[in-house]
Amino acid sequence: MKSMLGNTEEILNFNISGFHQYVLTEPVHLSFVSRNLCEMLCIAQEELLSEDKDLYLPFVHPADRESYSEFLHRLKSEEQELTAEYRIIKKDGSVIYLKDTMTSKRLDGGIMVGYSVLTDITKLKTENNDLRFLNDTIPCGFLKYTCEKQPRVTYINDRMLKILRFPEIKDGETDYLELCKENIFLMIPMEERRRFTLYLNRVYTAGVPMAGEIPVLRCDGTRAYIFGWVTKCVNEQGVEEFQSVCMDITQRHHVKKANETKRYIKALSDVYDKIFEYDFANNTVKCLYAQDYSMFRWIENIPMQMEEATEKWIAGNVVEDERERVSSFFRAFCQKNLKETSFMPPQIEYRARSSKGDIKLYRGIFLKMDDNISLYCCRNVPDLEEADFLRNENISLKENMHELVMRFKDGIAAFEVINEQVTPLYASDNVCEFFGYTKDEWLRLMKASTPMKSFVSHSKFAYEDFVELLQNGEAEYTYFDLNTQTERRIKAICSSKSPGGSSPRYVMLYNVDDTPLEIQPSRERRVSIRTFGYFDVFVNGKPIAFRNKKSKELFALLTDRRGGFITSEEAIGFLWEDEPVSPVTLARYRKVALRLKNILEEYGISDVVESVDGKRRIVPEKVQCDLYDYLSGKEEYAQLFKGSYLTNYSWSENTLAELTGKIIY
Repeated sequence: MKSMLGNTEEILNFNISGFHQYVLTEPVHLSFVSRNLCEMLCIAQEELLSEDKDLYLPFVHPADRESYSEFLHRLKSEEQELTAEYRIIKKDGSVIYLKDTMTSKRLDGGIMVGYSVLTDITKLKTENNDLRFLNDTIPCGFLKYTCEKQPRVTYINDRMLKILRFPEIKDGETDYLELCKENIFLMIPMEERRRFTLYLNRVYTAGVPMAGEIPVLRCDGTRAYIFGWVTKCVNEQGVEEFQSVCMDITQRHHVKKANETKRYIKALSDVYDKIFEYDFANNTVKCLYAQDYSMFRWIENIPMQMEEATEKWIAGNVVEDERERVSSFFRAFCQKNLKETSFMPPQIEYRARSSKGDIKLYRGIFLKMDDNISLYCCRNVPDLEEADFLRNENISLKENMHELVMRFKDGIAAFEVINEQVTPLYASDNVCEFFGYTKDEWLRLMKASTPMKSFVSHSKFAYEDFVELLQNGEAEYTYFDLNTQTERRIKAICSSKSPGGSSPRYVMLYNVDDTPLEIQPSRERRVSIRTFGYFDVFVNGKPIAFRNKKSKELFALLTDRRGGFITSEEAIGFLWEDEPVSPVTLARYRKVALRLKNILEEYGISDVVESVDGKRRIVPEKVQCDLYDYLSGKEEYAQLFKGSYLTNYSWSENTLAELTGKIIY
């Protein structure tokens, strides 16, 4: 078949890298080859042209021939334009890379032909291969992924594959790598995906790299910990994408975690007699602490199979008639722990043999450390005989309460506290009002104990104040009477300062000042909050000098929430991002909240923060805030936001992305 290119032949011979014309109707063969292509391949034209067979295919690299044949087959089916990349072996044995852009067209008579423009891309491919080799050999993980709501991985190097422990794929097995490539979030633990999304949003909107530590999910279900950088770039096709360079810090993380656990165990040992570690990843248990190690020498820091060790301990120590109940408790916890997370830690009471051989009452509790580790902590509580004595003491106190009340001029209340449970004993009418209860409600409370937080939630003072009372033995509170718009001082005393004891703790409150104090109207105190840029609070134009940076950060967090309540657990997640919610972090947070309350009281603006049942919020109506003004949509506030928001705190990124209006997720 003669060339149908006419006068364009000379142009094709000299002005492009290469050109050939295919007849795609059987038999497939070349009908024209440009001179420059022949020179590039070191091949004479007659070695490529034949009407009987395709003489070009043998010059295609053996590894690329199948894909090249498929390329031609697709072009035969219909008129279209396709592009392929493949290698050609030149006459001298050297190899070059070609980019082949072929357009198929059906001529009169039904003959399908293909016109190819060929480009030598050897240099580009060599550079890319060098870069790929570098990425595969550097001691860091390297990833490229798209800027989509569900980012797809476009490249992952060998080091990252080793970090994530992707297995070699065998016939019939699921290719987990391909699954993860379709959605990078499959590599990120569920609870960390929000934080990872915030990182990507910040990098995308601000155009600046970000670095941080984050856990990733290995293919075998375990976790690795990486420290990495995320940057935004533009690829060869002109499309924006993310790049991440990661270092494996798993070992360092485990060392840090072990040190934190040691400090936590030391703190728990002040409260509990025995502490056991339940490792659900390895199905083992070991004794971390015991006041008398002689009973638990066999599992002292020596992991043993969980079910075997637990049943051995129950059979050897728990009294016979309670063994089945205790065994059921441990079995239920182990099964539940692997499936769901409960907010309230599981607890149990039982009778068991002490190190001295006598029978005592014990109380145990499971404290969750992470997804795999829980600590079982237990301690001795008063036996039945001692408990009867305490109950008799309680009755005696109630019988003599009326005589005790007569000694005070103006009101009294008393109640007992045992292990976070409050039982009201007595209160005069006016003191009932102080606690937020009517007399009838108080009488009903006297019949059963109430969780401390539920009891305090009705009161005019904060939960932290009550905790301070129990720790110090006495405290004074300012009681604001809404009816008279006056305040008075209330004195509280506690019978014991031992917070870890199991004996009842009796608390009495009474009025210590008959002279009511007038409250200055809140409108005289003008509170201004600045969030655009660095966070600061002003009272009547003067800045608040926060003595504790975490209490200032808590106030900033409440401001960011815009009047919505935030729980203790949520606040801990923002204030201490790398630490789990635990008794230690909860105690730390309560101190921070108390310090915030004290500084606000010092400046006379305690009413701008509301506390209900352990939750806190800012009262937007009582403050002037640049964020609230800007979000109001009023024209006079339209220029307040200049691009920065709470630059003191990393957790502000989500609101910043909202303000910029460039959220990609």
